[in-house]
Amino acid sequence: MTQTNAPTIAIACGGTGGHIFPGLAVAEQLVKRGCSVTVLVSPKEVDQQAVKMARDVEVLTLPAVGLQNRNYFSFARSFVKSWLAARKAFASCTPAAALAMGGFTSAPPVFAAKQFGAKTFLHESNTIPGKANRWLSRFVDECFVGFPQTASRLHTKNVLVPGTPVRPQFKPRDAAACRIALGLDPDRPTVLVMGGSQGASGINDLVTGSLSMLAAREPRMQFFHLSSPADVEKVRKAYAEKNLSAVVHGFFGEMDTALGAATVAVSRSGASSLAEIAAMRVPSILVPFPAAADNHQFFNAKAFDETGAAQLLEQKNSTPEKFANLILDLATSAVTREKMQSALAKWHAPQAAEQIAETMLKLIAHGTERAGAKSPDASSGCGCGGEHRHELRVKSAA
Repeated sequence: MTQTNAPTIAIACGGTGGHIFPGLAVAEQLVKRGCSVTVLVSPKEVDQQAVKMARDVEVLTLPAVGLQNRNYFSFARSFVKSWLAARKAFASCTPAAALAMGGFTSAPPVFAAKQFGAKTFLHESNTIPGKANRWLSRFVDECFVGFPQTASRLHTKNVLVPGTPVRPQFKPRDAAACRIALGLDPDRPTVLVMGGSQGASGINDLVTGSLSMLAAREPRMQFFHLSSPADVEKVRKAYAEKNLSAVVHGFFGEMDTALGAATVAVSRSGASSLAEIAAMRVPSILVPFPAAADNHQFFNAKAFDETGAAQLLEQKNSTPEKFANLILDLATSAVTREKMQSALAKWHAPQAAEQIAETMLKLIAHGTERAGAKSPDASSGCGCGGEHRHELRVKSAA
């Protein structure tokens, strides 16, 4: 970490794509405001792949932290190792603020930053907060949430509801151009299949099991399928056997292009994926990951389904016939898709990343003023001409 005259902000966002990509969206807004941003991630492959796309930020890899199989000793050891690594980094350049984007990976850096006097924040994107964020919410200065109903489930009243940030490239695109970029026919209806940043075997099996019906009823349909590396060959073979056009990848980084190409998407219902789907207005069938903590993906999908913004299909209740009928209904009915797109627009929070960045900077400046400081970091170092130097208005949970 290198010292600059601008405020340094630490964003801890490792573990899954659902934590990383919203964190990078906030980082981009802070960089635009002149801040120096350090993004802290875990050694996981999904983290390392995602941060390759980050621009104008410093990336610091910390030891992974996770509670698995109730192995509390291993968890405590990895937590302390991550905390010590963050403390060492912050000793050379103390952040003015630290933002946790969720998961146990993000907690140690926040506690390390707090010891150096930094303002601390967290963002919870799901309807049901994760264990790490429920616990961490007691200790931070401000919480941000993606769903209004999340606020009452955190252990604080300092909660704002900006939504879940998405990167600026996630906006409606020309479908034909996106299909050409992906090696697809620009004029054929396109189904995007995605199981999150690491794929989903349950979705792969659901889709491949329905291919006979889809091929019989809509042979022009084509697929862009993100399967996870382990299932690539099996999924490719399934499409080839039914003579269906498909491009299959184990991992794909340009999700804005993939969503832009889609007539219909089939997706898990992590909050970050839903925010991107809403931003790009893609009609979708949501298949919640049944083993997600506290079944939070089901409640995310239910919120979209109840407002007409997506179709909820629980994996345990799905059949190839039911799935095929849902796909065909969305793919062949422009009226159905338009209604869903209208509902999706209401879920899009285009200013979420900007609002989070602004709130953080206001609280930094407010805290500095109360301490009687007149440093350039607080007044103009973030490139905002001192406009943040007024009292923060804190909202309480409903």
